[in-house]
Amino acid sequence: MKVIDAHHHIWLQKDLPWLLGPMQPRIFGPYESIKRDYPISEFLQDIDGSGVEKSVYVQANWAPNWFRDEAAWVQSVADESGWPHGIVGYADMTVDDVRPQLDALKDIPLMRGIRQQFHWHENPLYRFAPHADLATEETVRRNVARLGEYGWSFDLQVFSGQMDGAADLAASCPDVTFILQHAGMLADLSKEGWSSWRAAMKRLAEEPNVVTKLSAFGTFIHKNDPAHIAAIVKETVKIFGAARCLYGSNFPIEKIWTDYGSLIDAFKDATKGMKVADRNAIFHDNAARIYKL
Repeated sequence: MKVIDAHHHIWLQKDLPWLLGPMQPRIFGPYESIKRDYPISEFLQDIDGSGVEKSVYVQANWAPNWFRDEAAWVQSVADESGWPHGIVGYADMTVDDVRPQLDALKDIPLMRGIRQQFHWHENPLYRFAPHADLATEETVRRNVARLGEYGWSFDLQVFSGQMDGAADLAASCPDVTFILQHAGMLADLSKEGWSSWRAAMKRLAEEPNVVTKLSAFGTFIHKNDPAHIAAIVKETVKIFGAARCLYGSNFPIEKIWTDYGSLIDAFKDATKGMKVADRNAIFHDNAARIYKL
């Protein structure tokens, strides 16, 4: 099976503030094992034998004023190694006019989209955005809509409680494809948590320009659990359909608790009862189409 990894990171420790200095609490738990360089050569070793033939790099939170440096550095890695095949960079959608930032990125050949993390949670450890309602701000909506002029997508990262606003954002930007990160980051695994997440995902799926990644399902449980992965995959594909779901590894974050082969095997097992065309869509075709690979 041909595979495109639609979500991974490579990094140099000196360029990532959250990897420097004393250990700070993170959403994915202790990360001593990855508090170091993670070069493309190691990623290629990790995916060896997995069937991955292309990949997409997603921004890794360099200092905001280095947004172009990050994308340019990843482009230089691709120029030298042939990997990755697409870049999702960063731009700040809260400024009055994001176009100068987008213009600074448009000469980078592999640019495919932008991610700015909007996720906010009652638990401070799960909180990234300054407040829960960034997606509802008029300035943000105006700036995200600008991505359509550049032919770029928006990698959308929100929790279920924010999905009503996110759906309205998607509706207000019909020329932009929204790629929901990590199937909406299901954090509350109680019966009520699943129910709230499921209802919010259905609301978001009503917008035809929203697709979702099947990725990072170990974030809140800090392990590779095939049954957990299968449950989220089943529910997400039921809501969005196979034509709107795409696989991503979130490596090296998931490397904290598993290896690449075990991770992708869990996703393959989770989809083994599907039609061949649907599995190909999830693991390859959708990412190739959406990220223009």
